[in-house]
Amino acid sequence: MKNQQHLKKQIESQIKRIKKAEHDRPNVLSQTVYIGTLGLVMVLPIIGGAYLGHWLDSMVDGYSTRWTLSLLFTGLVIGIFNVYFLIKDK
Repeated sequence: MKNQQHLKKQIESQIKRIKKAEHDRPNVLSQTVYIGTLGLVMVLPIIGGAYLGHWLDSMVDGYSTRWTLSLLFTGLVIGIFNVYFLIKDK
C-alpha cells in the first residue's frame, strides 16, 4: 500500500514535469525574436563605434582612420560581451 502511494506520487510529479516542459517549450516565434535580439546586441555597438569613430576622424585635418578602427574594435568587444551575458542569463 505504501509503495503504491509512493509510486503514484512519483508518476504525478513526472506528469506535472512533462506538462510544464511542454508548456515552456520555445516556439518558432520566440526563438526568432531571441536570435534577432542576439544579432542586435552584437551589431549595434559595432555600428555605433564605427559611426562615432568616423565622425571623430572627420574632425581631424587630413586622412585619419585611427578613431574609426579603435571604436570599431571597441564596439566588437562590447558586442561580444553583450551576447555572452544575454546567453548566460537565459
